[in-house]
Amino acid sequence: MDENSGYEPLILKEEGANNKTLWVSLAKWILRVVLWAIFIAWAAFIFLYPSDYGTDLYRKWSRATSGTLFGETGSIFLLFSGPILLIAFLATVYLIISGKEEIHETKTSRYPRFRLWTFPVLVDGPFGVVSAAELIGIILLTAYVIWAVSVLSIKNRNIVYSLFHHLPSKEQSVLMLELTGLRLGLIGLFCLTFLFLPVARGSVLLRLIDIPFEHATRYHVWLGHLTMLLFTLHGLFYVIGWTIEGRLKQELRDWKNVGIANFPGVISLLAGLLMWITSLPGLRRINFELFFYTHQLYVVFVVFLALHVGDFIFCFAAGGIFLFMLDRFLRFCQSRKTVNVLSARCFPCGTVELSLSKPENLNYNALGWIFLQVRELSWLQWHPFSVSSSPLDGKHHLAILIKVLGGWTAKLEKLISSISEEQLETKPFLQPHSKITASIEGPYGHESAYHLTYEHLILVAGGIGISPFLAILSDVLHRINDSKPCLPRNVLIVWAIKTSKELPLLQTVDMKSICPFFPDALNLEIQTYVTRQTEPSLEEGHVMEPVNSSNFPVSKKCGMSVLVGTGHILWSGLYVIVSTLGLVITVYLLDILYINPYNIYYWWYKGLLFIACMTISVVLFGGLVIGLWHMWERKTSYKEECENSTNTSSIVHPQEAQIHKKTGQEQYLNIIRYGQRPDFSEIFGTMAERWENFDIGVIVCGPPTLQTSVAKECRKQNLNRINNKSQNHSNITIFILHFEPSDGVDISREVVESDHEHSDSWRVHIAGEVVETGH
Repeated sequence: MDENSGYEPLILKEEGANNKTLWVSLAKWILRVVLWAIFIAWAAFIFLYPSDYGTDLYRKWSRATSGTLFGETGSIFLLFSGPILLIAFLATVYLIISGKEEIHETKTSRYPRFRLWTFPVLVDGPFGVVSAAELIGIILLTAYVIWAVSVLSIKNRNIVYSLFHHLPSKEQSVLMLELTGLRLGLIGLFCLTFLFLPVARGSVLLRLIDIPFEHATRYHVWLGHLTMLLFTLHGLFYVIGWTIEGRLKQELRDWKNVGIANFPGVISLLAGLLMWITSLPGLRRINFELFFYTHQLYVVFVVFLALHVGDFIFCFAAGGIFLFMLDRFLRFCQSRKTVNVLSARCFPCGTVELSLSKPENLNYNALGWIFLQVRELSWLQWHPFSVSSSPLDGKHHLAILIKVLGGWTAKLEKLISSISEEQLETKPFLQPHSKITASIEGPYGHESAYHLTYEHLILVAGGIGISPFLAILSDVLHRINDSKPCLPRNVLIVWAIKTSKELPLLQTVDMKSICPFFPDALNLEIQTYVTRQTEPSLEEGHVMEPVNSSNFPVSKKCGMSVLVGTGHILWSGLYVIVSTLGLVITVYLLDILYINPYNIYYWWYKGLLFIACMTISVVLFGGLVIGLWHMWERKTSYKEECENSTNTSSIVHPQEAQIHKKTGQEQYLNIIRYGQRPDFSEIFGTMAERWENFDIGVIVCGPPTLQTSVAKECRKQNLNRINNKSQNHSNITIFILHFEPSDGVDISREVVESDHEHSDSWRVHIAGEVVETGH
């Protein structure tokens, strides 16, 4: 045999793979162009609609399409809601083609560059930390509102003074007020089109642009303030006009069959105002539960809005609302399933660790997070928590760390303690009666594992904000050990805590057992700042075991459900597509069997019927896909159980894994400073010199003050280095900033601000031993 013949199949295989990659890249490029074209055309039409040109375009479109069975309603739905649903369909195709992209070792760039989504432009102000891309969005939205109000105000003035110049000035003023209120309501409807998109947690649109729900929530907040301001002014202008004419009570109670029904509008606006007021930062911090429960009034808000304006006007915003309904029903189905709590531990620092059962085919990224409900505590409360374990830690479980800071978390700690005591008192051959009944929504998170795309990482945490970084650290170590694609080779963790009691949380990741040779492959440094202590405690250096720990009997088939929007993209896409087709079919049948034969023309009633069609399509057609999805899940899980049963010896239960913790010395640099807070100027300056001419990924998880401090320093360092580059014509180091949610916990400012700023005691730990101390 020729010595080169053995290479031919490999060459052919590589050529085939290259051809496949080329076609996939071409298809993705075409889809990106089409998606951008649809979105720009749709947004441009909304922007131009207030003008005469936009109005003429709309009239031409209406004349061309309103002759169908669906009439004016179908015409408006296609124009204003159809594009966002079409984008969702194409996004599904794009994500299926893309698949799970691997991280290549050569992906990092030798030439650092700015990224609009991660470069902080504004760091102080009402919007918090704002990136360049977000600032562009704010400017465009503000420009649209100013433009629309200006153009429509000129239209109102022309209408009043050209067509109604013969009326008395009082009546002209009232007419101007009512026309202004009408225009503001229309602009509010366009804002409502986008309002529900960011809070659809598993939305295929968020997956397309790789912005997880917890980041997109701030856009919902911004749009919510703007939308409610417009709707409030809309109602206020009408109220002022009706008061001047002396017919306020009559108009507020009016419920027209043909035209706008005022009374449903009053109910919708009141529901919106309650949600708006209780969501203001001050009230929300004082009473989160009040905010949470009043926010469920969105159902009343939407339903009575449809009654207020009728079906065809409601279709201006129906697309975004429909996608939210799809996500909400899917979350409802997933959360009905109870999940096994495999184990629970309470640490002395007031932190609880839960290990939860999951199926092998439920995938998530290391920066994932879940919503947790514990039925022994409340059937209504759901709390978000970051996942503290890597997807590679185990196929059948994930872990979360919970800081005990509020009433719900205190009750959870007490419940675990009582169960632990019961287990100690129960005879060994008897099972304890108490258990924890949990339900889960999620996991959610980024579509791509962006933390793996940086060779150099700086992870900045405040208190329990270390939780997602433990998952990152574990993920990187597993990938290095398993020779999987992984770029990070230099990792700096900056952790600010109140007391040294929180230090044992780092021990939840047994680095040496995950990757025995990690000191040779990963340059890890941890800088811990203990802000409320000036010197180490006597217990420091000793391994601190959990105060209470409990293991629970495991029931079969009680892992998390894979019915999550961020799960299997094919099923998620089918769910959206089939439900949308179901909406078209339902509306079609309603028209031919009821509305047209019986000459139904009441606006409010047709609005209610349209809401009913949306609900039926989600529950029936979407429910059919969910049922098939659930059957696929059970079949896949059964197949995995059969495969695993043949090799049970290789499976390590998370409860058993705890036995092997802390079996070796950790070979990494661990600096602990007491009575200080992090000096980010010094830290970032040092890292920029050490890791010169590279993109440095910066991930922050902690309170707003910590995020602001890091964002300021990233912006300052980047701008300074741009100036230096322009003068010296040399390469630069760019800090690329990312934020992770801090588990919905309001961490105190004192985490990063010390009462003893001038104390500089510090210690260095190498291999778990103190080797140097100083002042």
